[in-house]
Amino acid sequence: MTEGAMKRNSHARLLSSDTVRIERLLPGPIERVWAFLTEAEKRRLWLAGGPTETKVGGKVELLFRHAELSEEGGAPPSRHADMAQGHVNMGRVTACEPPHLFAYTWAENHGDPSEVRFELTEREDGVLLTVTHVRLDGRDSLRSVAGGWHTHLDLLVDRLNGQRSPDFWEAYERVHAEYVTRPGFE
Repeated sequence: MTEGAMKRNSHARLLSSDTVRIERLLPGPIERVWAFLTEAEKRRLWLAGGPTETKVGGKVELLFRHAELSEEGGAPPSRHADMAQGHVNMGRVTACEPPHLFAYTWAENHGDPSEVRFELTEREDGVLLTVTHVRLDGRDSLRSVAGGWHTHLDLLVDRLNGQRSPDFWEAYERVHAEYVTRPGFE
């Protein structure tokens, strides 16, 4: 599978006023991709570390350390300065069907939680990962979440291919700027 094929459909789509969806074609096998979604040591390489109970009702703790996601480190933009020393999201598993479906609430510890759903589908040319994030509040949240998933999934592709990743915050800022002007997100 070529890198270009893996980045197909790279931009998130707005499904409704509170829902974004993004897809990535990843190198398999599906069990390997599942491990990068559910195992803390693998997940921390592209998203966030922290313990996860892979059963419905189980706890999810996401410890974000964005500066550790790339070799260059980097500082967050001013609007995310509160994340410079790390950030924690707590949630509960709402669906778990290994290795095809994993869903959990997002940021219960920060007020009204949203929910993220990961669906894995085996394909001849790899594994299709579909991420759907629902119950997002407002345009700024939609843009931020779309840009965040876009950037984190680019890192996942890099990790699965054994490649270095660019500075997370620089990549995020570039992608976030695209979402500000994308139809539906503007």
